[in-house]
Amino acid sequence: MKPQIIKKDGKPEYAVIPYNEYRQLLEDARMLADIRDFDMARNAFESGDEELIPAEVVDRLLDGANPVRVWREYRGLTAADLAKVCGVTAAAISQIESGKRKSSVTLLKKIARDLNVDLDSIIVTDGDSEAA
Repeated sequence: MKPQIIKKDGKPEYAVIPYNEYRQLLEDARMLADIRDFDMARNAFESGDEELIPAEVVDRLLDGANPVRVWREYRGLTAADLAKVCGVTAAAISQIESGKRKSSVTLLKKIARDLNVDLDSIIVTDGDSEAA
């Protein structure tokens, strides 16, 4: 590729290249960006900073299942296990999961920490089918 250089005040201002070469440069730049994004995601996964979530978990969350229950079950914990590390009763966890009890932010933070998820991942909004 040999671009035509257009100068202004003696300094290069523009580089003119054939349109097909321009399109190829754009495609190459997009590919490079995709490769960098892939490498970053792979490195985050390999370092343990990110995890792969099975489709079944995502589907349950999207279908409106209580996120505390979904994440607890995905992590292989019983309600009693989670309750113990959070300092509450298994009944309290069960009530939160069934929507019969609202939880304090403090308890939700403990639950999120112990389930190794962000707080946002377990908060149920008004638009969700079950309340936390």
